[in-house]
Amino acid sequence: MYDMKALDALDDEDLDLVAALQHAPRAPLSLLAEVLGVSASTAGRRLARLESERLLRVIGQLAWSVSGEGHPWQVWVTAEPGRATEVARRLADLPGTSHVAVTAGQSDVYCSVQPARRDRTTELLTRTIPATPGVRSARSELVLSATTKSDSWRLPRLSEDQVRRLTEHAAQDEAVDTPARHGTLTDDELRTLRLLAADGRITAAQVSRELGIGQSTAYRITQSLLQRGLVRPRVEIEPGLLGYALEVAITLTISPSAMGEVARTLARHPSARYVVTTAGTSCVIHHGVFRDEEGLAEFLTRDLADLPGVTSFDVSVLLDALRRHWLDREDGRLAAHDKPENGDDTA
Repeated sequence: MYDMKALDALDDEDLDLVAALQHAPRAPLSLLAEVLGVSASTAGRRLARLESERLLRVIGQLAWSVSGEGHPWQVWVTAEPGRATEVARRLADLPGTSHVAVTAGQSDVYCSVQPARRDRTTELLTRTIPATPGVRSARSELVLSATTKSDSWRLPRLSEDQVRRLTEHAAQDEAVDTPARHGTLTDDELRTLRLLAADGRITAAQVSRELGIGQSTAYRITQSLLQRGLVRPRVEIEPGLLGYALEVAITLTISPSAMGEVARTLARHPSARYVVTTAGTSCVIHHGVFRDEEGLAEFLTRDLADLPGVTSFDVSVLLDALRRHWLDREDGRLAAHDKPENGDDTA
């Protein structure tokens, strides 16, 4: 699945930098360097190399209320024999698809969609996807709520003191309104959102120059968007490059009275990248990452088995992610050219 040369390129210092950025995506290089015990120039060179080699990118994750009308849909596709990768590529080219992966298990392809307008959802789910060449059948489930999203997953490498210092800085940008509500956004707010979506580390000075507005205005707008939860900075990097070679999407059937508690419990599990409740065949979907098959087996036979209310589950193993959060992938690297980001992520 992954380019092993890219995997070898990440040493311990790179992994520490990734972990630090996950806790504080907008932290200045000076703070990252201080926390990690390196020089600012060293931290800057490492970050620049990871970005130039298309292994890492700090982006802005837009709230669902900004990215479109309604919540995302999870779509499970059965492809004609031998055509799973072809189907996945075709689906990745459709407007409104934020995540596409070739899978093994209950389906051949998994994707998440969120068109910009609600009236396009019916067309996409009932005609466009089912009529895609190579698709044999498709099953869709509406996401009702997300208990955790993948920007909350952390690589466990840093000490408690390092985490504390980084999270103190990140708290300046944390959302104060939950869930995010935006009302009518001004043109400057919309343009700033687009800049933050493309570069989660962009500064107010850079926003000021890009948009031709005053720096104090740019700072006020940027902080407002961040603190209202309309955009959340996050690190985009393939889990396999961080040593988590096994990624799964587990659909669980749960008794109605236990759905909320099961979702909250799963969201606290170290493997959890994305946990949502859905309206469909399954009740909860757990996207998890594991270092190996032993870790997955322990999760399935011990952690899931101990949860009351779970009546059944099905596991899909993600073999190849072609898109995540609107960004194309090529052998574990970010593609050179991407569609404009216009929605929230799945995994």
